[in-house]
Amino acid sequence: MNAPLLQVTGLGKSFGGVRAVDGVDFSLHRGELLALIGPNGAGKSTTFNMVGGQLAADRGSVRLDGRPLDGLPPRAIWRRGVGRTFQIAETFASFTVAENVQMALLSNDRRLWSWWRRAADHRRGDALALLEQVGMRPQADRPCSELAYGDVKRVELAIALAHDPALLLMDEPTAGMAPGERHALMALVRQLVQARGMGVLFTEHSMDVVFAFADRILVLARGRLIADGPPQQIRDDPQVQAVYLGTGAPLDEPAPEAGA
Repeated sequence: MNAPLLQVTGLGKSFGGVRAVDGVDFSLHRGELLALIGPNGAGKSTTFNMVGGQLAADRGSVRLDGRPLDGLPPRAIWRRGVGRTFQIAETFASFTVAENVQMALLSNDRRLWSWWRRAADHRRGDALALLEQVGMRPQADRPCSELAYGDVKRVELAIALAHDPALLLMDEPTAGMAPGERHALMALVRQLVQARGMGVLFTEHSMDVVFAFADRILVLARGRLIADGPPQQIRDDPQVQAVYLGTGAPLDEPAPEAGA
């Protein structure tokens, strides 16, 4: 197998006397969708944010294509080839769909200082090509304020792809979406991963999405990695079932409500 795109080694973070993340190791290859899951307080958000540079690690290392990302701010990590989408999609509501992507292209070209004069004209053809990839080309000239939330998520994905990242970090990519929208978005992500040869690390609470689309799943509990493997292996893992759900129920089914 080729060298990993992302290599995380011994990653750790403490808050006061609490070890939120304790010695986490994992790798991610190009063309792979890797899900990071765990119960509340497991350390997945802390781990995710250390990879993206939003939090500084206390110990351990993060390397992209063999190059260290440790200590770099998010902007520098973005420049190294790491894109990101957020749990709550962020776009300029009054701008058109195309202008939102053009803003990202302006930033990539280091020309954001003059965005108010150039956003509507800058690399429009490239913006439309990105929108075509995410199925939003027909709505290119509509204000983002008029879009359904699922379509806003697609625009955010086009924005994240504007600098051609090697690694895409997706924080709860299907949050707030209906089941059909969730699966459509992740099917699109899978197509883009295969077409672009990039890697995706994502956190997600919807287990139907995780087990339908992840190639491999990492499970955290109390800051430590307790399982790493393909969906079927994770689904059948008794420790994962016990720690993650607190029940013996299959992971891709909802946990019983209290008192049920």
